[in-house]
Amino acid sequence: MSKIHAAITAVHGYVPDYILTNKELETMVDTNDEWIVTRTGIRERRILKDPGKATSDLAVPAVKGLLEKRGISAEDLDLIIFCTSTPDMLFPATANILADKIGAKKAWGFDLQAACSGFLFGLTTGAQFIESGKHKKVLVVGGDKMSSVVNYTDRNTCILFGDGCGAVLLEPNEEGNGLIDAVLKTDGSGGQFLNIKGGGSLNPATHETVDAGLHYAYQEGRTVFKFAVTNMADVAVEVMERNKLTSEDVNWLVPHQANKRIIDATAERAGLPEEKVMVNIQKYGNTTSGTIPLCLWEWESQLKKGDNLILAAFGGGFTWGSIYLRWAY
Repeated sequence: MSKIHAAITAVHGYVPDYILTNKELETMVDTNDEWIVTRTGIRERRILKDPGKATSDLAVPAVKGLLEKRGISAEDLDLIIFCTSTPDMLFPATANILADKIGAKKAWGFDLQAACSGFLFGLTTGAQFIESGKHKKVLVVGGDKMSSVVNYTDRNTCILFGDGCGAVLLEPNEEGNGLIDAVLKTDGSGGQFLNIKGGGSLNPATHETVDAGLHYAYQEGRTVFKFAVTNMADVAVEVMERNKLTSEDVNWLVPHQANKRIIDATAERAGLPEEKVMVNIQKYGNTTSGTIPLCLWEWESQLKKGDNLILAAFGGGFTWGSIYLRWAY
């Protein structure tokens, strides 16, 4: 019997309509378009403006589009893994809220939090249920409403983030396509450099924590950049070497969209030319758990069955990792 791999059989995404441009940010903080583009590669990002809407509302259109594409109903789903750093609330899990909104009555689910590496961690976790034969249809969602945790008076962070969501369906594949290998890593000592300090059990919400800005994303930019630029590149190359893949063998690099310079460094280390690298950071900024599935959604029409994809990410935790995925359709 051939080995069962967990293959992506459908992908879809959603970004809100409102476009926050660098020009508009110039009116909010002391920054300018040229500075932002040179340092990050970001020109605009999408923002979910409706005050009554949360991360789960970014996921609903993404998942509905996916189910429609695959020709299945929400009741066919066995498991929902929702990768997010901005859950609708502390509990219940956003996966449960999403299941209710789409009518996934037979699925169980949970949230997975690994910051910007969340989607890779979720994909690897979901794959275990397929490979073991436990489940036939696993939905992995990566989405964040980063605007809910961004301080729009802090020019170091507010230029980076946007809102968006992508979703993939994992199903068993016996043709050798799907998730082939993954290397995932964490280093908790990096937690101090990239975090949201408020709102958890350590610093529950008080007037003081709000006044101190502890509920906003905090980043020590230089340190994070330094770690990301080496670790994300290293782990992508590690996965390639483990699977004896040369740069010629790799059809696409799908990098987390945090900074164009980090993407370029990763591509350079992997020996991949620009035309093999998925980049949409200029349009969406860093959507945290949403970046990689949004890339797969945007490039879906260019992907061919059997294509070798290298996914790579780095995020708060620190968390980082890379996946070797063979495209299944």
